[in-house]
Formats: sequence, structure tokens, C-alpha cells
Amino acid sequence: MNTGYFDSGIYDTPEKSSLSLKERFRLNNRLYFTLKYVALVFWTRKETLKKRFFTKEWADSSFYILKLIEKAGGKFHIRGIDNIGKSKDPVVFISNHMSTLETMIFPGLIAPIRNVTFVVKESLTKHPVFGPLMRSREPIVVGRTDPRKDFETVMTSGVDMLSKGISVVIFPQSTRSTVFIQDEFNSLGVKLAKKAGVAVVPVAIRTDFWGNGNIIKDLGPIDRNKPVNIVFGEPMKIVGNGKDEQQKVVDFIKSHLVDWGCKIQSGL
Repeated sequence: MNTGYFDSGIYDTPEKSSLSLKERFRLNNRLYFTLKYVALVFWTRKETLKKRFFTKEWADSSFYILKLIEKAGGKFHIRGIDNIGKSKDPVVFISNHMSTLETMIFPGLIAPIRNVTFVVKESLTKHPVFGPLMRSREPIVVGRTDPRKDFETVMTSGVDMLSKGISVVIFPQSTRSTVFIQDEFNSLGVKLAKKAGVAVVPVAIRTDFWGNGNIIKDLGPIDRNKPVNIVFGEPMKIVGNGKDEQQKVVDFIKSHLVDWGCKIQSGL
């Protein structure tokens, strides 16, 4: 089973018995982390504009960020990496959305195993820095102002991508949140999978190690006391109207978040 950069379906950040002076400086040092991250972002932008940034470079840069997070004191606990490629057909990955971290890390986990793209907000594709990279990945773009139009876009473009063998990552929550509100977790991913005749892979994440910034949302504080947890579930085929699978996805995410001590709300 292909597990990309990892030796197995499980990965934990190695513990170090001792740290050098340089390593101690990096730990929980937001400035070090931010400068390295920003430098990488501008490098990817430059390479994209020069048409030298493809899937391998995307995955490599994502894995670099994972290692950068570890150097800054982050500790990863990733499970189910072997589930990413378990289905022979493309799948719809359905995940909760907590921070910038998962959007940066997912390519390094998924892209070495199967072709993938994201459902993203239109504003990201027009961003002066992130825009070129986002557009190069041929994402499914939604405006987040007209739910009906967004639904039609995902159903049309998503089915087209899946028919080409490209898996799709979707975050059903309207915005990033450290609190999981069940009633705000829509069934768009399940509906897309049902229409395309593919399986869904639920993904539970805890990524509040990387907080949201007050001025620049993507450059928030880091907290090395908060572990990074990512779990990929088994692929699930959609049967009937998909309500059972939607509930299974929600229950999968909720159960892991509860285990990790995260906040859960049934609704507003």
C-alpha cells in the first residue's frame, strides 16, 4: 500500500532526548516559523508563475511545511494514511476545518498517493500571493455568497474532476473554527460523492497548534502544547440518499474531536 512520504499508515513525530541550542531557539518561536513559511510561500508563487510548479513540487513543499512545524515544536499524530489510497477510484475527502495548517499539510499527505484538488473560496484564487498557486491546482471555486450557485458549481465541476480520476477535498464548514458545530457541517461532500458514484473518506483533524492571526489570518500564533491530530477513515460508498453516510462522517469527526478534548456543539 502506497503511503507516500511515510513508512506506514501511522506517523508520530519522533521524540528527541536532547535539543541543540539552535533547536531550542526554534521551539515555539513564531518569528522563525513565520519567516520560513513566508519564504516558502513566495518561492512557490515564483515557481508557479514560471510554470515550474507541479504536483510533485506541491507535495514536496507541503511536506516541508510539516517538517517546519515539527522544528517549531509541533507534534504530529497521523493515522489512516493507508486509507488515502485504499479505493481504486477517486474519492471525496470530507474534513472539518480548524486552521491554515490542514490546507498546507493535506497535499503532502494525499498528493503523493493520488491526484487531488480542493474546493476553495474564490477570494483565495484572486489573492495576490496565494492566487497563482491555487489556480494552478485547478480547484473547484465557490463564492460563498450564493449557496445554490455554489452547490451547482461543486456538483458540476466536482463530478468532472472525479471522472478524470482526480479526488476532491471539501471542508463543509463555512469557515475555520476550533468548535465543531454539527448543524453547520453540510452534506455537500456526500451529495457530490453520490452523484459521481464514488466513495467518501472522512477526515478528522485537530490543528489549533496554528492559530488564526488578528491582522493576517494565515499568520497566527503557534502553540507547541497543542498536538496536531489527523485521522483518515475508511472509504465509504454512498447507499440510498446518503443520510446514513453523512451521519457516519459527522460521528467519525465528532468522536475523534471528543477524544482530543475539542469543543462540540449540536447547533446554534
